[in-house]
Amino acid sequence: MDRYPISGKSLEKHYHINGDRFGQQYKDHLSDYPKWDQKDHAQDWLLFPDNLGPRLSLDETSLSNGELYTILTNKAARGQKGVLVAMIRGTKAESVIEVLTRIPKRLRDQVEEITLDMAGSMNLIVKHCFARASKVIDRFHVQKLAYDALQEMRIKHRWDAINEETNATDNARWEKTEYVPFRFENGDTKKQLLTRSRYLLFKSADKWSPSQKARGKILFAQYPDIRKAFSLTHSLRLIFSLTKDKGVAYTKLAKWYNDVTDSGFKAFNTISATIYTHYKEILNFFDNRSTNASAESFNAKLKAFRSSLRGIRDISFFLYRVAKIFA
Repeated sequence: MDRYPISGKSLEKHYHINGDRFGQQYKDHLSDYPKWDQKDHAQDWLLFPDNLGPRLSLDETSLSNGELYTILTNKAARGQKGVLVAMIRGTKAESVIEVLTRIPKRLRDQVEEITLDMAGSMNLIVKHCFARASKVIDRFHVQKLAYDALQEMRIKHRWDAINEETNATDNARWEKTEYVPFRFENGDTKKQLLTRSRYLLFKSADKWSPSQKARGKILFAQYPDIRKAFSLTHSLRLIFSLTKDKGVAYTKLAKWYNDVTDSGFKAFNTISATIYTHYKEILNFFDNRSTNASAESFNAKLKAFRSSLRGIRDISFFLYRVAKIFA
């Protein structure tokens, strides 16, 4: 007698689990989500005071459909369980402060350092909720302003090259001749040179490939202002990377600020104003070399989790699962 009257294919069909139905069963019955103590306000805020630590990160992320949340995380957890301290809908300082002040003051006063970006609302949140903590402006936000200024200069030259080529093409058509653009020794036209130089300007020259070295040499010869701006950007990166002493960093940053001012580059006005306004918080980086990298890593994990679910249908239940994993 056959001990297995049902074929393998039949068994697979017989024991097939409907994913949507199982997910609903987990949500309604298998998990403690129906009795979750933060369920009623989950869409607006989550709070886990026990996860506070001496060094925190404050950042914002887009959760679903462009909806922004302010997130406070504990660096010591390294993106694992216990990392999430608070998650609050919106970036308005008053709303975030209202939630964070629910944490007892004696716990908030134990926080020693918080990394954040340069948004005024972030500064206000830390000032009101963690008065004893040292504020550290994330170095990568500062460096990004320098990169943006450099790219702004490249783009301006690129538009000039596009207009120049367009006018030359129109003139050739008017004169009924063929327009042949000038090409540099690497084969680039002026427009192509400026377009293809985008990525090499983000890297140190010692990390350029042979073709990038050839292109960079031509670019700097044609556009001395880009060469000088690249040098300014690179020197700022070296200040953060190589300087260990806070006093030395102060001197170097002051000199860098003067060099930017002397350059007269309007594109660098934003970063020079930023350094002038936030130099104390920027210099605090050199105390412990703290950055917001842990917060960026946590945001990436949130986005990956959201992608694995193919979007968010129920925000409260999604945040419940986030809390189970990270809080």
